[in-house]
Amino acid sequence: MGAQMSAIPMPFDGQVTEYLTQKAPQSLRCTIEDARKRDTLAGNYPYPRWMKKSDYQDALQPLQFELAKLQHWLAETEQRVIVIFEGRDTAGKSGAINRITEVTNPRTVRVEALPKPTDRQRREWFFQRYVERLPAGGEMVLFDRSWYNRAVIEHVFGFCTPDQRARFFHQVPEFERMLVGDGVHLIKIWLNVSRAEQFRRLLARESNPMRHWKLSQIDIDGLAKWDSYTHAIAQTFERTHTMHAPWTVIRSEDKYRARLAVLQHILGTLPYALKDAANVTPPDPEICGTPAIWDAELWDDGT
Repeated sequence: MGAQMSAIPMPFDGQVTEYLTQKAPQSLRCTIEDARKRDTLAGNYPYPRWMKKSDYQDALQPLQFELAKLQHWLAETEQRVIVIFEGRDTAGKSGAINRITEVTNPRTVRVEALPKPTDRQRREWFFQRYVERLPAGGEMVLFDRSWYNRAVIEHVFGFCTPDQRARFFHQVPEFERMLVGDGVHLIKIWLNVSRAEQFRRLLARESNPMRHWKLSQIDIDGLAKWDSYTHAIAQTFERTHTMHAPWTVIRSEDKYRARLAVLQHILGTLPYALKDAANVTPPDPEICGTPAIWDAELWDDGT
């Protein structure tokens, strides 16, 4: 088994560690080095420790039971649901999505994680390739990143021009208004994580051959762009948090609490039949709310 593990390619081995030890702010290194395994690392996060796994599992089970009701409601009523999952790298998007898909029918609930656009797609209307993946009646689509790539990642790395981004900000409110006006339930979730916690999760990916695939060159290059991401996120909230398509921000320092908040928010938003109010309680307001709850946490990245 050891030989098999060592044969797994790890192209980014040591690069996260190198940046942390040689380029990151000293206060960031100290925060990570001094923390115990289950400590939360954002100084103003309301809980100093992750919730117990047993408590998390006890709270998760009834929410997943409600998901079973939700998917039957989708099929019977032919409702259309879009849930957008956005956030910095390691914020917990995939983990939250997995808590939904592991108990639902992939014919009813599917995940869309679009790769970088092809040459043809780059010459199309920006939203065109996303329109092709929208739900039909009786479906819920979970976007693991979405059209908001243009607002943040593409902008930070120079993959789009300022004019293209400005056009996106001009068009996206109306695009989303048309979706909602046509009867689509649109839920936009932003998972927020501190820089220290992000580094801790990236370090775990770097050293684990079974999770190393989650690292990409974008992750490595993005280590020095924390502030650039922060400014881009702030602009995105300012331009796209609307009455018809609001953002819900969930602080995901503790993945367990964040996953529960995601399910509580989705289940609480959708008017499916036979909802049990005892199971579907509101998300914790200490970690879930409007963009006003977002913690910018600016660091000087030297740019």
